[in-house]
Amino acid sequence: MDLKEHCGSQESSNLRPTSWQAFAHASTLHGLRFVFPYGQPSVRRLLWAAALLACLGLLALESAERLAYFLSYPHVTSVDAVVSGSLVFPAVTICNLNTYRFSPLTRNDLYHAGELMALLDVHLNIPQPHLAETEVLATLLDKANFTKYKPTPFSMREFMERVGHDLKEMMLYCRYQGQELSAGPDTNLMPYLFIFLITLDLFVITLL
Repeated sequence: MDLKEHCGSQESSNLRPTSWQAFAHASTLHGLRFVFPYGQPSVRRLLWAAALLACLGLLALESAERLAYFLSYPHVTSVDAVVSGSLVFPAVTICNLNTYRFSPLTRNDLYHAGELMALLDVHLNIPQPHLAETEVLATLLDKANFTKYKPTPFSMREFMERVGHDLKEMMLYCRYQGQELSAGPDTNLMPYLFIFLITLDLFVITLL
């Protein structure tokens, strides 16, 4: 009689669910209760465990990919093009390294602004004369000869207007919205370009 009671108590303890089994059966996670079933392990339990692990792996992979995309701070730029029937004449700015014309330079210009134009150094000497062309160097040597030279008053405004480029001499043709345009009164101080062509809708300007 004692042996039967002992066997019965041992069998009931084996059938008693563990804490994992109780948690799995109480959980709402689909498939978890089949991974920790009551009773002995089976092939069904292994299949459910493999499926659950695969799903968790895919979830982790997709979450990591989305997190990396979020940390890349993506943005979308939306541009709307609006066609206008009439346009305001655009402001055209021409920039060039050759800001001043060399031919109208005088000895007084070189004396006062030679260092500004990088033609002379602080001692009024020609820096690196071996880099200049022969004709240009000869002209520069003649104009930069300040022996017994007495400088005259110098006006930077007059110098810029005289030595700067004139748009009237540069612009060959300008047409905007079917109307031919010419250079305005304030057209000095423009850099020199050999050929410059801008096309903007009906705006065409050719410079030489």
